[in-house]
Amino acid sequence: MPQFIYRAVTQEGEELKGELEARDSQGVVRQLQGKGLIPLLVEPAGAKSDLASFLKLEPGGKSKQQRVLQFTQDLAELMRAGLSLDRALQIISKVNEDPEQRALLKRIEEGVQRGRSLSHALKEQDGLFSPFYVSMIHAAETAGSLAEGLRDMAFYLERSRALREKVLSALLYPMILLFVAILSLVVILTYVIPQFEQLFADMGEALPLPTRVVMAVADFVRLFGPWILIALVVAGLMFRQRLKQAEVRLRWDGMILHLPLVGGLIQRMETARFSRSLGTLLHGGVPMVNALQIARGTLVNQHLASLVAQVTDGVREGRRLGEPLQATGEFPPLAIQMIQVGEETGQLDEMLLKVAELYDREVGLNIQRMLTILEPLLIVGLGLLIAGIIMSILVAIMSINELPL
Repeated sequence: MPQFIYRAVTQEGEELKGELEARDSQGVVRQLQGKGLIPLLVEPAGAKSDLASFLKLEPGGKSKQQRVLQFTQDLAELMRAGLSLDRALQIISKVNEDPEQRALLKRIEEGVQRGRSLSHALKEQDGLFSPFYVSMIHAAETAGSLAEGLRDMAFYLERSRALREKVLSALLYPMILLFVAILSLVVILTYVIPQFEQLFADMGEALPLPTRVVMAVADFVRLFGPWILIALVVAGLMFRQRLKQAEVRLRWDGMILHLPLVGGLIQRMETARFSRSLGTLLHGGVPMVNALQIARGTLVNQHLASLVAQVTDGVREGRRLGEPLQATGEFPPLAIQMIQVGEETGQLDEMLLKVAELYDREVGLNIQRMLTILEPLLIVGLGLLIAGIIMSILVAIMSINELPL
């Protein structure tokens, strides 16, 4: 049977770590609960990233998102096990090895002990917890189901992290390949080609045309390459500053949505993000208008965010969600149809989460298809460029023997 690593705590707050054999992770959870333990982490043994997290090899190296996710998962598990909020916070603080996170937990714990709600205590933590997160917790507190709200929040954060990591992992290899290709060409043009200049110096116009072109490109890169690089960096910084202007960012994001391939991919990613945010908020009991305003803040594309603001106005006027979404013309038709079905059946929150799952999978498939085409193109293109440079040099060397003595 497969091995699983676990991290659990006793009712007194003592942390335990180890490995267990079971058919699946639920089997490990049942074994731990049978021993009176509260499981915090159960993962398959052997995964490098999971093992590093389990052993806490880099306790200070966690990102803000990872810290929030870990806090939410731990607090949800402890409260579902029947512990009170302040006791759960004490246990999490006690077993945490990250000094920065322990200080954060202490501040939250002190806020709760002063009689403030968890959502109010989280709101005071210098923006670490987003308005979406705070609103979700506040809705769960109002409904008297904080443990359930924390579980839904942990699920949302985990799915968002999985989608983000899937995109980054998929793009990592092509980016490395592109970097190596550019670096190889720069080395060839600035170091290798100049070695042949003295050899070909006396040939002048007798050099074959491809060789003269390659030599000219090499001279250009060697003389102006650093200045071009500096100009590109400066232009990039200036463009980044321009994007901070609301009108410029709005036009840019609107243009991106209509680019071939990339536009459709961004549209699906944003649809998944928006649907999951809105569905999670509605499931937690947040009113529709408030949920739309909060979910709008989770969108990266400002053009779509501005359209959601228009949709919010339509819903405030008494219209259903699907109608104003369809009027924008920027959301996928299938997503709108599913949302309309959810409204008709009274299961809008569940249907929004299904839309998010659907477009998560579609984004993954689209990225995989794009990379299936892009990777061979990069390899073949690099090979052809290097082969062309080498052939131009070989042709020139061979033509030396044809020169008149």
